[in-house]
Amino acid sequence: MIEIRDVRKSFGETDVLRGISGTFLPGKTSLVIGTSGSGKTVLMKCMVGLLQPTSGHILYNGDTDFVALDEKEKKEIRKQIGMLFQGAALFDSMTVEQNVMFPLNMFTDMSLKERLHRVDECLDRVNLKGSNKLMPSELSGGMKKRVGIARAIVMNPKFLFCDEPNSGLDPQTSILIDELVHEITEEFNITTIVNTHDMNSVIGIGDYILFLHKGEKAWEGDKHSVLKSDSQALNDFIFASKYLREIKEQLNR
Repeated sequence: MIEIRDVRKSFGETDVLRGISGTFLPGKTSLVIGTSGSGKTVLMKCMVGLLQPTSGHILYNGDTDFVALDEKEKKEIRKQIGMLFQGAALFDSMTVEQNVMFPLNMFTDMSLKERLHRVDECLDRVNLKGSNKLMPSELSGGMKKRVGIARAIVMNPKFLFCDEPNSGLDPQTSILIDELVHEITEEFNITTIVNTHDMNSVIGIGDYILFLHKGEKAWEGDKHSVLKSDSQALNDFIFASKYLREIKEQLNR
């Protein structure tokens, strides 16, 4: 579990996050949504320690305040975190196997045999069995994202952060990536947080949704209530397309 309490972040005189609070539960796919500039990327960076909040608390496992930890203590928490980056962020000069194995080389004393076995397990889980020796240049966009997921889960993380995982993917592949993230979250009871503006993701896998608007929490709920919200800012965000506005009108009839 991760709980954020009154998280604020300012850059000079500009307030980017204005007292954000929320609770992200294990086994649930939590989405942080909002327009560009709403603060969702800054919030994620604060949660993983890439930025230090101006004030507030970020509690891991219910009682460990990440904000108050020193760098050595934060490193121990980071070992429990998996990251899926927007562009997959694979090392172009490494094979699929080497990419997935990278965290194991950095943070464990496992034998080579153990590391290779763990890599095979993770590649099999994301339906890429046998792709070990391929180079990133030989992969499609969706395959790269799946390799990124395999690398993110190779350390058996308790926490998984995904930054715009569907960026650059076609709609069908995006749904497959969503379903894979959701399945892994439930299967391994991971606390998963996804930054996205993809409404298919919101409606498909949003167990918990936190909507940010101009640096503030404007709404929270789930995929079952998001289309029925009376928040004007949220409705403007969700129903930007004519198709979704028609769905909204049908729901209100």
